[in-house]
Amino acid sequence: MTVFLVGAGPGDPGLITVRGLDLVRRADVLVLDRLAGDQLPLEAKPGCVLINAGKAPGDVAMTQDQINACLVAHGQTGQLIVRLKGGDPFVFGRGSEEAEALHESGIDYEVVPGISSSLAAPAAAGFPITHRGLSTHVTIVTGHENPDKPETQTDWAALAKAGGTLVVLMGVGRLTLITDALIAGGRSAETPVGIVERGTLPTQRVTTGTLATIAEVAEAAKVRAPAVTVIGEIVAVREAIGWAERLPLAGRVVAVTRARAQADGLTRRLTDLGAKVISAPTISTVPLAGDPIDASVYDVVVVTSPNTPPLLLDRIGGDARVLHGVEVAAIGPGTAEALRQIGVVADTVSERAVAEALLETLQDRIAGKRVLIARAEEARDLLPEGLTNAGATVDIVALYRTEYAVPTGEGPLAADAVTFTSASTVRALVAAYPDRDLTGIKGISIGPVTSAAMRELGVGIGLEADEHDLDGLISAVLEVLG
Repeated sequence: MTVFLVGAGPGDPGLITVRGLDLVRRADVLVLDRLAGDQLPLEAKPGCVLINAGKAPGDVAMTQDQINACLVAHGQTGQLIVRLKGGDPFVFGRGSEEAEALHESGIDYEVVPGISSSLAAPAAAGFPITHRGLSTHVTIVTGHENPDKPETQTDWAALAKAGGTLVVLMGVGRLTLITDALIAGGRSAETPVGIVERGTLPTQRVTTGTLATIAEVAEAAKVRAPAVTVIGEIVAVREAIGWAERLPLAGRVVAVTRARAQADGLTRRLTDLGAKVISAPTISTVPLAGDPIDASVYDVVVVTSPNTPPLLLDRIGGDARVLHGVEVAAIGPGTAEALRQIGVVADTVSERAVAEALLETLQDRIAGKRVLIARAEEARDLLPEGLTNAGATVDIVALYRTEYAVPTGEGPLAADAVTFTSASTVRALVAAYPDRDLTGIKGISIGPVTSAAMRELGVGIGLEADEHDLDGLISAVLEVLG
């Protein structure tokens, strides 16, 4: 096997390359850089070994020599090893040193480039590092040189005279020395400067000033690494073309408690609106084994949640055509969309994603019919009891079980809002934090059943969605936080 030196990109997990993400998902061992972020490791397959090799000021998990030795040792096992590095491995990432160590040990390696923060952070902040009429060239330099060197290798006086745009990585700690050196070298003290903290992330912050003022401004604003400093006339263009702060959920933090397998759509949409999303799945769905289902013996098949359609398809033999002639009824538009994804168009869809709404739709015409309800193991009995009382013969098949999962990473309780898509997610969050007062959180509920669980268990309700689907949930988040 080969050791892959993979660039994770500038911070936003969506900016890793397709090749890089594929390798992360296939890796047997992930050796993680601090700036690789906390979301990409969640893409690792079950059983993947995660090794923290992060380095931060005053907090070094592994020295560079130890990292090199770690890569060599694991590279000799024949497994697929991924060294996941922030930005691009060869742009001030010390990837070349790791490649040299692997080469000297006779271990094959491959470099997968990443988007460097030196390019991405300015772009995310609205700083075009080249601009016709303002800057025809750009220079990228580190502000954090090897402390063991007796003198700097950076000719700041020459950079001051070079003009154009100057992008400084890892320079926050030496900002006063850098700006003084550039002014002493001849760069105008009035040259605009912008500092981008946490570039490309929803928590991105931009601080601006001039060469003469930026060190003082940054200290007052408590600017902290990771940050990229941009120096040049192009900084002034940001007022016209800066875009990130204009997103409706810019700077907001939203926790998604939905099971990881179902959370992608919600997470993507919140991220597109500018939110920082904390992935905090409180439940997981576990498929249940069972006998094959002969759908042809039923007049109506009721599908109760978006989790159900692929499991139902498997139990009816993998061929949706066997449902021909059978009325398929779905609880809510979200379930209907999940049915479409397996090639089934629901005949009946309740407008609201609650059992009461579908019961109201079916009960006047269900007498004498045989009904199959495909659902979770622990679902409410309101629907089968209601249809039975209306004269139907009802069979229930449990296709999956919902299990609690303890949230990892950043705690959802630190978010500006927490989304709940089912009563199960509410109960699981309460179980995960048994000693915490949850009345003060801004819980965004997808519908009345979820809201009832929140009231019963003492979880704060910021708002209930008018439409009981993901569109409605997004609208509610925007109303509360936008």
